[in-house]
Amino acid sequence: MKRGIFSACAGLMAAAAMAAPSFAADLPRPAYKAPVYVAPAFSWTGFYLGINGGYAWGHSDWNNTPMGNVSMNVKGAMVGGTFGYNLQTGNWVWGLEGDVDATWIDGSSVAGAAGTVCSGAGCETKNSWFATGRGRIGYAWDRFLPYLTGGAAVGNIKATPNTGGSVNKTKLGWTVGAGVEWAFSGAWSAKLEYLYADLGKVTCDASVCGVDTNVSYKTNIGRIGVNYRF
Repeated sequence: MKRGIFSACAGLMAAAAMAAPSFAADLPRPAYKAPVYVAPAFSWTGFYLGINGGYAWGHSDWNNTPMGNVSMNVKGAMVGGTFGYNLQTGNWVWGLEGDVDATWIDGSSVAGAAGTVCSGAGCETKNSWFATGRGRIGYAWDRFLPYLTGGAAVGNIKATPNTGGSVNKTKLGWTVGAGVEWAFSGAWSAKLEYLYADLGKVTCDASVCGVDTNVSYKTNIGRIGVNYRF
């Protein structure tokens, strides 16, 4: 009796062992999922160099007691280089930027009473170079960066009266503005920017203008640029 029970158990175990591989083969295989690639978040942090170009338009006032005030429009093109650094914290981008441009900005007037420095042959205000050193603060939406900017502006004011002489002085002023920058490919970005700049005034003294004359220079600047980040 015991031998029969033992034989029956052994037979059942052998049958189960033989059936197990077939059962396992019928089970569904686990699905394989490839890892999902997550692109690293874009960052504006780093140094950059670039080029810029644009157009300026504004006013220059010549003022002295005999002449009163003569106002003239000034306008012209500009082109130059840009350098700077950005630091991104969260969505906020903090930066310092400088640029130096060659400019072809001038204007002239023949207004004023006879015998004053703008009558007859007229007087001219000219700016042949312009530079800024500014702070920037922007809010980034990934590769899209609108920003505000402001700081120091420096450039020359050349005042030429109808006497044939001229004065040409470097002046330190200020500038404020806003812009938007777009990182369009890898380390490359393009920007569109507006600045308002005031270089103050120079004095064309009596030895050149016949009487001390204050000459001011204020301008609007619209320009585009391309930067490369390191």
